[in-house]
Amino acid sequence: MNVVYVNNPEQLAQCLQLRSEVFVVEQKVPAELEIDELDSLESPCRHILVLDEGEPVAAARMKAYDPQTAKMQRVAVKRERRGSGCGRIVMDALERLAVERGFAYSILDAQLQAQPFYERLGYEVVSEEPFYDAGILHVRMRKRLTDRL
Repeated sequence: MNVVYVNNPEQLAQCLQLRSEVFVVEQKVPAELEIDELDSLESPCRHILVLDEGEPVAAARMKAYDPQTAKMQRVAVKRERRGSGCGRIVMDALERLAVERGFAYSILDAQLQAQPFYERLGYEVVSEEPFYDAGILHVRMRKRLTDRL
């Protein structure tokens, strides 16, 4: 598998298409909630795409949450590739990028069904109770990234 740090419109379009398949089509998130102002090459977000033999299998983005913390967002894995390690690959790439950029922590808002996956990666729930985002229950999770050094 190949990790791509998105830097051109074609790569970004591949990310957005995969995210649309996962969030809009599969999970019924309204398209206007899924795509936002951070989904451009000029935004402060960094987008990552995982390709397997040229096929997009996972995508995600990262932005600064505060000076010490990166926020991982829009983590999507193609349905038929879940459980194959693609999610771990995209999260590892995001975390490496965050460490390179000087962040000590990572946070994310995980769908409840994905909470065990993120716990296996070392994330801990920090929200007091689940909350709805785009009509789906989530929990906020955090991980200390400096342990990766």
